[in-house]
Amino acid sequence: MTDIEVRRAITGERTDLAELLAGFDAERWDAPTLCKGWRVREVVAHMTMPFRLSGARFALEMVRAVGSFHRMADRTARQDAEQLTAEDLLKSLWDNVDHPWKPPGGGFEGALSHDVIHGLDITVALGLDRKVPEDRLRLVLDAINPKSVKFFGVDLNGIELRADDLDWCYGSGEVVTGDAQDLLLVLCGRKLPAEKLRGDKAKRFTSS
Repeated sequence: MTDIEVRRAITGERTDLAELLAGFDAERWDAPTLCKGWRVREVVAHMTMPFRLSGARFALEMVRAVGSFHRMADRTARQDAEQLTAEDLLKSLWDNVDHPWKPPGGGFEGALSHDVIHGLDITVALGLDRKVPEDRLRLVLDAINPKSVKFFGVDLNGIELRADDLDWCYGSGEVVTGDAQDLLLVLCGRKLPAEKLRGDKAKRFTSS
């Protein structure tokens, strides 16, 4: 797929999420997500951080976080979520649905993955029945590799994740099944609601 096509997918995903968030009330903006310790507003603050964060501020925040990107991202998301209103955060997303940001070394596929995964952090946690369009989801799934799984600290030793709605699987061993988008979250270290996964080892990846 060309960069133009991937960027079209990014714009579509951000637009869909912005339309969804536009219907959220204050209670939903403060609802917890699959990102531990983050409400919806922290997730959206994190998603839109690249659009607001200058190179100088990024460098400063990394120094403050002693070089840890995870620590920097968490601190920045929490700060921005407190300083910006839900309306501000939503506007930041709307204004940048076609922003050309790419994560370092990740390309546009990495940007799409960022948007899809964090969108699912919100919708799955809130029990919303949103399906990521298959063409976008396949792009993200195709970009999964051992390095990215290691980045999220996921232990898949002896486990095969097998989608029951797409022709897709990852790993080898005892089979854990579920929708492809839910298995994507497993690969990203998220704990899912118990009903999302099936298999003898499914509890390993659920929150209850």
